[in-house]
Amino acid sequence: MGSALAPPAALIYDGECARCRAGALWIMRLALSGGALEILPWRAAPRRERFPQISEAMCATAMRIVLPDGRVLAGADAVPELLRRIRGLRWLAAGLAIPGTGLLARRLYGWIARNRWRLCCDRR
Repeated sequence: MGSALAPPAALIYDGECARCRAGALWIMRLALSGGALEILPWRAAPRRERFPQISEAMCATAMRIVLPDGRVLAGADAVPELLRRIRGLRWLAAGLAIPGTGLLARRLYGWIARNRWRLCCDRR
């Protein structure tokens, strides 16, 4: 759980994609209280200032979660960490550790991320 001693994890997402924005806000509402998670749109100045090591090109391909220890997880690999921060959904994180589910989750996440504009908010 986050505290003054442990900074929160930061979820970096595509704030211009309606599906991504809705998902990030849903996660934020469900995340543990006490500052365990914050959300940042990847095009926002605070994200660029705080996490310059995460390029815009990286952000365009998948959400990122920056953990308090500095590790960065992307896409489907970030999902278990997010689930561990949400009351009532932590058990799903264990489910993603079952052999084979990680590969399937990466493929599914990758397809959704590549096609997000066609799936929810085509602007191109």
